[in-house]
Amino acid sequence: MNTKELIKANNDKRKLLTKETQKYYEDMLIYIRLSYDKSEHETEEILTEMLDHLLEAQEDGKTAVDVFGENPKQYADDIIGELPKIVTKKRIKYMGMGILYFLAALAILSALFNVVEHYLLDLNELTYKIYLGTQIANLMIAIPIAFLQLIVILHYLRWETFKNINKVLAFFIYWIFGLTSIGLFFVIIYFMPSFGPLIEWNVWFNLIIGVVLYVLARSVKSFI
Repeated sequence: MNTKELIKANNDKRKLLTKETQKYYEDMLIYIRLSYDKSEHETEEILTEMLDHLLEAQEDGKTAVDVFGENPKQYADDIIGELPKIVTKKRIKYMGMGILYFLAALAILSALFNVVEHYLLDLNELTYKIYLGTQIANLMIAIPIAFLQLIVILHYLRWETFKNINKVLAFFIYWIFGLTSIGLFFVIIYFMPSFGPLIEWNVWFNLIIGVVLYVLARSVKSFI
């Protein structure tokens, strides 16, 4: 089976687990899948094998603890250590796809916000002037920051997987991180000096560019 088929089969078979066993397994599944530098296909294969073991054990009246022990994090770490890393070529494709998706989202959201402000709030014009050098510099800084923030999120999600963190506290942490991230981008834009050629820009250009970038990202994804 290919990776998509393995994931679908896993989703279907997990429904056969008891509530307690499902929680135990899904914590391990999330933790292992968030190991972003590992081969996705081999990761899904080992997760499927683990699920099959659990289903067989469940039929024999055994629990997840009986199969994998009382320290699921340690067991998951051992498995992650054995998984092969993503090959460099595929890693480059993933990075390219991520950049394209990020730029597509940025362009489309920018267009939508401008359209809403123009037609509903009457706050700006659809055509405006921009400094090309400034816009390029903003993007060159925003892309690595976005990747760094993504890595931080992945590490945090892995950290909290086996911990019973209060939902209110978790929401507060996400809220603070989200607010800080957005604030950081605004600070960069605010303090970036104006330079480069001044050109006239239309908000619909953003939408067109965003759609094109999204299609390109989907194309890259199909080759991974």
